[in-house]
Amino acid sequence: MTNPDLIRLSDVSLNFGSQSVLQNINLHLHSDCITTLIGPNGAGKSSLVKVLLRLTKPSNGNVWHQKGLRIGYMPQKLHIDSTMPLSVERFLNLPIKHTDRVIDESLDAVGARHLRRASFHELSGGEAQRVLLARALLRDPQLLVLDEPVQGVDVNGQTELYRLISEIRKQRKCSILMVSHDLHLVMASTDHVICLNQHICCSGHPELVTSHPEYLGLFGPAQAASLALYNHQHNHQHDLHGDVVEGQECCGDHHG
Repeated sequence: MTNPDLIRLSDVSLNFGSQSVLQNINLHLHSDCITTLIGPNGAGKSSLVKVLLRLTKPSNGNVWHQKGLRIGYMPQKLHIDSTMPLSVERFLNLPIKHTDRVIDESLDAVGARHLRRASFHELSGGEAQRVLLARALLRDPQLLVLDEPVQGVDVNGQTELYRLISEIRKQRKCSILMVSHDLHLVMASTDHVICLNQHICCSGHPELVTSHPEYLGLFGPAQAASLALYNHQHNHQHDLHGDVVEGQECCGDHHG
């Protein structure tokens, strides 16, 4: 039985003046599913996310949301004045103040409760991304939208963040939409891939997408072959900085 839809896009197109940004987009986001959106620079990924979130009205087509749908959004970039004193706790209370319990639960979910009193400006790349992820969890979302969630994090930290995202999905039974260009790292953590280049070129399981002719045309056969064979296995875990934690087994299910 198919999981119920959270969002449906039907024949969506988006134009900025004479420029066509999105063409004939039809997609369903199901509950309890991790979907990854990939595509080259200029493919319209950020524009599609804004349409999905109803931040941008499409030029044509319809956007349907399940009634009362709660969405948590983690932006690709967040510009905060570095001269403004800002603790993690204060950051999480902007613009709406939350209870201590809600803040602690969100930080616990991303393994960052110890950062509550820390200065937001002094966080490492991995720590900052975890705090942003905690912020997206504050409303107990049914759908998490993560725009390049591992940006500014080293490769070990990226692997750990993807493992964490998978764990959040299992624990909270929420659906996740990720925007990423690192399919070789995402493959172990996603159920469904949508390849975008103004239109949906192909979609499906990661291994099927990497063998699709349109994917090969965009990313090249050498990269696609290496991704299809990707198999990430290791017997250790990484901390917030991406460093190896001694004596801890990696509990993620990593396979391509």
